[in-house]
Amino acid sequence: MEELLPLVIILCVGYVAQLTYGTLGIGFGVFSASLLLFMGFYPATVSASVHVAKVFVSLISGGSHLRLGNVQRELVTPLSVFGMLGGICGACVLSYISGTLFRPAVAALLLFMGVRIILRFARAPANKTSSKMSLRSVSLLGFIAAFVDAIGGGGWGPITTSSMLLSDVEPRKAVGSVNLAGFFVSITISLTFILTLGVQGFPWRVVAALLAGGALAAPLSAALCKKLPHRALGTLVGVALVGVNMKTILPYLL
Repeated sequence: MEELLPLVIILCVGYVAQLTYGTLGIGFGVFSASLLLFMGFYPATVSASVHVAKVFVSLISGGSHLRLGNVQRELVTPLSVFGMLGGICGACVLSYISGTLFRPAVAALLLFMGVRIILRFARAPANKTSSKMSLRSVSLLGFIAAFVDAIGGGGWGPITTSSMLLSDVEPRKAVGSVNLAGFFVSITISLTFILTLGVQGFPWRVVAALLAGGALAAPLSAALCKKLPHRALGTLVGVALVGVNMKTILPYLL
C-alpha cells in the first residue's frame, strides 16, 4: 500500500498536468518535472521520464485537437522538424550539465511573457485571429523551446504557446498545434535519452503512472480548449504562465 500511494499521486499529477497542457498549452512538463524533482529523482532521469510519458499523451492529445479543428497545419511542420533538432541538442547537453542552472532565467522570461499576454488580451479585439509568424520565426521558436524543454523537463508548451499568442495566432490553434508538434518533439527527446542514459535510467512505474493520468485527461482538455472563448483562453494562458513561473522565481528573490 505504501508503494502504491506515490504512484496514485503521480497519476493524479499527470491528469492535472495534461488537463492544463491540453487546454492552455502549458503545464505538463513543468508540473510533472517539479513533482519528480521534489521526490528526489535526478534531473536527467526526470526529464527523460516526463518525455517518455509525454510521447503517448501528446499523441492522444494532438489527435484529439486535430479531430476538433484546433490545429493550424502550417505551424506544425516547422515546429516539429526544428523542435526535434533542438530536443536532440538539449538532451545531449543535459547528459553533462544540470538543467537547474537555466531554470531561473527561463522562468523570468516566461513570467514577462505571461504579463504581456494578459495585457494584450485585456485590450485586443475578441475576433483577432490572424497569424503573423514567418516560417523562420516558427522554426527558431521550435528549436529554442525544445532545447529548453529537454534540459529542464518542461518549457515546450509555455515558450511556444506564449510566443504564438503574442504573434496573434488564435489561442485554440496555438494550443492544438503545440500539442500535436509536441508528440514528434517528445519522441525524439525520449529516444535521445534512451541512447545517452540507457533503458535502465528510466523509472518505468513512474512513467506509466504519468502516462495513465495524462491519457485520461487528453480528450477532455482538447474539448475544453475548443469551447473556451478566444479572449478567455488567451487570458487564462497568461495567468497560468505568471502563476507557475512566479512560484519558480520567488525562492531566488527571498
